[in-house]
Amino acid sequence: MYYFAFVLLALSMLCALAGAAWAVKSLWPRTAPAAGKASRRTSVPGLGFVEKANLCLTGCYIIASAILIYALASYDFSLVYVASYTDRLLPLFYRITAFWAGQAGSMLFWAFSVAICGGLFQLTRSYKSLTPDTRLWYWVFYLGIMSFFGLILVTWNNPFLMNHAVPQDGNGLNPLLQNPGMIFHPPLLFLGYGGFVIPSCLALAQALSRRQADEAAWTDVARPFTLAAWAMLTAGIVLGGWWAYMELGWGGYWAWDPVENASLIPWLIATAALHTMLIQTRRNKLHGVNVFLMALTTISAFFATYLVRSGVVQSVHAFGSGGVGVPLLLFILISVALSFWIALLARRSDTGELAGIESREGFLILTSWLLLALSLIILIATMWPVFSAFWKETVMGLARDVVLDEAGHDHGGAVGLTADFYNRVCMPLFAAMVAILSICPWLGWNGGVRNMRKLLLVVCSFIGAAAAMYSLGYTLPVAVLGASASVAALVSMSLKLFERPVYSHAPSFAAYGIHIGVALIALGIAFSGPYKIESEPTMAMGETVKVGQFEVTFKNLYEGEGAGYIFLEGELEVRKDGKLIGIAAPQRRVYAKWGQMQFAEAAVIPSLGNEFYATLMAVDQQNRAVFRLSSNPLVNWLWIGGILMCLLPFVSFRRRNGREN
Repeated sequence: MYYFAFVLLALSMLCALAGAAWAVKSLWPRTAPAAGKASRRTSVPGLGFVEKANLCLTGCYIIASAILIYALASYDFSLVYVASYTDRLLPLFYRITAFWAGQAGSMLFWAFSVAICGGLFQLTRSYKSLTPDTRLWYWVFYLGIMSFFGLILVTWNNPFLMNHAVPQDGNGLNPLLQNPGMIFHPPLLFLGYGGFVIPSCLALAQALSRRQADEAAWTDVARPFTLAAWAMLTAGIVLGGWWAYMELGWGGYWAWDPVENASLIPWLIATAALHTMLIQTRRNKLHGVNVFLMALTTISAFFATYLVRSGVVQSVHAFGSGGVGVPLLLFILISVALSFWIALLARRSDTGELAGIESREGFLILTSWLLLALSLIILIATMWPVFSAFWKETVMGLARDVVLDEAGHDHGGAVGLTADFYNRVCMPLFAAMVAILSICPWLGWNGGVRNMRKLLLVVCSFIGAAAAMYSLGYTLPVAVLGASASVAALVSMSLKLFERPVYSHAPSFAAYGIHIGVALIALGIAFSGPYKIESEPTMAMGETVKVGQFEVTFKNLYEGEGAGYIFLEGELEVRKDGKLIGIAAPQRRVYAKWGQMQFAEAAVIPSLGNEFYATLMAVDQQNRAVFRLSSNPLVNWLWIGGILMCLLPFVSFRRRNGREN
């Protein structure tokens, strides 16, 4: 059965190669028509074969994925992958999630996600409304990507390798992954990445076919996939932050880890593209920019894969080097060059000059530039250890092979950047972006203010919020700017939502609702980061400590045993203003198959204001426990804002007649 699954992967690669080659052959003898001249042909020889090839590879991926799921569910340790990531103690739903826990399985799941999106798009009415030229160019790019997936899966990342000797039990799933977040976080990221492949390939295809006058714009045709992909990528990132906060015991939701950054970069680029696509839709401008940004979104998703699988950076999320680093890097470089060239061709469709910075058009472009600047800063900072190692070892180390400090210690040449760098550089840009979002709705497309009274109300809310925070003792400049801008954005978007042209027009209603979600997240970040209160007391039973507004008493210590692990649990009684608000019970766990490694299970007492958070760090022989205790203000508004951002895009899948001006 598993040899058959491998044959299916090989067949999918052959189908993709054959389909892409046939699409090129069908296009090769034909000359591109002049812009605006419609083709009367509704079909092209070979197009049917290409479409059947895609359906065949989609079926291959579905069956191969089903076989791997069956092996995981049935404890079939004859597969190396199953033995590496499951064991007999693992519950069924975690055995299924092992599908995307390892390097080979996660690559198969990503390819499966792209294949499903491509198969669904082929069946839509929007796809069938495209001219044959655009469809053929679309298949060239799409099947080219699927060929690359097939090559990786049948060579470096084959999930169907067999064990020579079948073990009695598997290694088990990393305890950090045994969390509900594992069920949803990685699949949502991959579905987001996969969904963006459709608009990316379609943008490149329409730029080359030059059929914009004969068919709907790619921005409208791919709109459901673009919005769904953005929503799922957003959900994956937000859920990843919640997972880190609740399960890993880090006490935070974002650590600027390289792989966390790698998933944020495609989101930033895609969000910038959504804003510039609005200018293309409304003003018929920035065609080339949008083609490049949408293609760059998918390319940056491959870059995230490169970071995870190449071993180029160290991360708690990374798989380590798996032999795919060089192929991925070559694919990324070739894709960037090709996309840039095609985007230059698409610039021919632009009409008119851009409006001034004081217009809504100008503010949308400014927002996009800030998003792209953030993605570039995060990219450079993430890769900084690689750049610094290359500089020190290649440029400065001509006379020496290693870099030594004054004491003669070898540092290997790599210098990483701390979370403090990211916070100091990125947070002001995030805050400025939220401030821009609060003003943008009140500007006209060609300049001027559309409603001065409401704009003044927004500005006054910003000033009033800043003054109130200063009076309450919140004086950190970036935090005050971010929080005040968030309040102004909430007021601004709320005013817009009550306007009839907005609440009666689903896309506009969804857009302003999403911006409310952004403002809530910015408000949560502004307080939960700089104004978090944290301490690590060593407490004897019965002892009480104060953390912010909370009075915490260490009541008891328990030992216990769970499925495959033993634990110590500290019972904490938490009071606020003398009133009992709850019991927190953080744990320290040791899993049987993971040696003496200890894993933290955090405990929280939820609140929309200050949330209490506790982690058990260690226990000595006298039963004195070291806890990490913290008061996290407004942290839950991140998750509330994130939910709005994840759900509202689905409201605006279809453009309805009429629009908000």
